[in-house]
Amino acid sequence: MKEELMTEVMQHMLSYLDNAQMKQLRQVMEHALCRYNVTELEIKPEEDDSNNLIARFIAAKRIEGCSEKTLKYYQTTIDALVVSIGKSVRHIHTEDLRIYLTEYQSQKQSSRVTIDNIRRILSSFFSWLEDEDYIIKSPVRRIHKVKTASSIKETYSDEDLEKMRDNCEELRDLAMIDMLASTGMRVGEMVLLNRDDINFAERECVVFGKGDKERIVYFDARAKLHLKDYLDSRTDDNPALFVTLRAPHERIQIGGIEHRLREMGKRLNIQKVHPHKFRRTLATMAIDKGMPIEQLQRLLGHQRIDTTLQYAMVKQSNVKTAHRKYIG
Repeated sequence: MKEELMTEVMQHMLSYLDNAQMKQLRQVMEHALCRYNVTELEIKPEEDDSNNLIARFIAAKRIEGCSEKTLKYYQTTIDALVVSIGKSVRHIHTEDLRIYLTEYQSQKQSSRVTIDNIRRILSSFFSWLEDEDYIIKSPVRRIHKVKTASSIKETYSDEDLEKMRDNCEELRDLAMIDMLASTGMRVGEMVLLNRDDINFAERECVVFGKGDKERIVYFDARAKLHLKDYLDSRTDDNPALFVTLRAPHERIQIGGIEHRLREMGKRLNIQKVHPHKFRRTLATMAIDKGMPIEQLQRLLGHQRIDTTLQYAMVKQSNVKTAHRKYIG
């Protein structure tokens, strides 16, 4: 009860005292209360302002430029925590979070990656509460990054790419494959492109990435030819770069591209055919051919270079060649 009393007093004094003064206040209270046995607090229960604080955090993240999809993920994750623990966010302790994450993983059979994503979101939220002087110290500080197994992600071989190109039954599909393979853009970026966004002279286009950030991506000569053939074959007036095959020829959605590629993979017996694999393949090929990682980071639109390195898998054959060249 003494600890709860001291925490209550310190929280109310957060906006008036600096860190050194807060430390001194705690020492004074510990000394003053050491001779007393506090058994029951006759304190009027404070109003739970968790929802208000969560809303302020989301607003702050929106100002920082987070996408609405990210903000929704933040909101859902934090709301689930508060409902499960049943405490005001001001009174959540480290042990509460450890129990919550352990039970969440057990009940939902979640991967370590998922649990660490939740931990990162909670860390961001409670760190913000600490920075804004709503709490004394973030309870996530003592919960360390969850170790995850690093696995080598698969890429398309040159043979896989040629098989897909040779077996495309529609000009649109051929153009889509070449655009994904040569630009390394996200499928979500590609579906937003319009015809007018394409600069055929420079073989480039501007895409809107995560957080509504613009960047230029480049496509090769083969993609240019196939894209022109596809656009010349169209009879609709939809401004979208890629549209559905059937009338009224609406802008194609991410799910439509994923389904089309998945069916092609089954037909050609190519494992795990999906749009993101083209992006990973381009990153691996670029690193393999000596492209500076900083330039690849810019091309892929990554904010952190660590993310770029996760996409790029160095081929074992090249490691062997490099060993012979520099060491053996």
